[in-house]
Amino acid sequence: MPHQATSPTPPEPRLLYISEVAQRTGLTQRTLRYYEEIGLLDPPQRMEGGFRLYSEDDIQRITRIVELKRLLGFSLLEIKELVQAEELREQLRDEFKRESDPTARRETLERAIQTVEFQLDKVNRRLDQMLALRSKLDARLARLRGRMAELDGIEEPQMNADERR
Repeated sequence: MPHQATSPTPPEPRLLYISEVAQRTGLTQRTLRYYEEIGLLDPPQRMEGGFRLYSEDDIQRITRIVELKRLLGFSLLEIKELVQAEELREQLRDEFKRESDPTARRETLERAIQTVEFQLDKVNRRLDQMLALRSKLDARLARLRGRMAELDGIEEPQMNADERR
């Protein structure tokens, strides 16, 4: 009987316990459970004993959440909207690749454009707020330095010509 070649089965991706994910992302286990509770994270797979198991996709999503929170200071609701929009954009990309009808492809692109415009609007509003704060702080700093310069001018002892050399 001839030996039939079989292709090797790819190994199943390793799932991580919540403690490993917390360590890897810099978040607490409590924070991860809270993100799940409010819908920022999909409920993870569970072992028979109820232990949460996270995939690499889960970790990528958590990493995006952390970046949005730390980088731009978005609220958790804003982050949820941005992450959901990113997931929709990825679905639309896959849909576009599968579709051959030009009309359907155009509709998919229009939805993708709207999705990215939504994300960009959120980021631009945050940037505008940050730039306004920066402008206010720059003006405050200039006033304080001006006052310091005034004080330096008043307190500077009068020196004669020989002392200035």
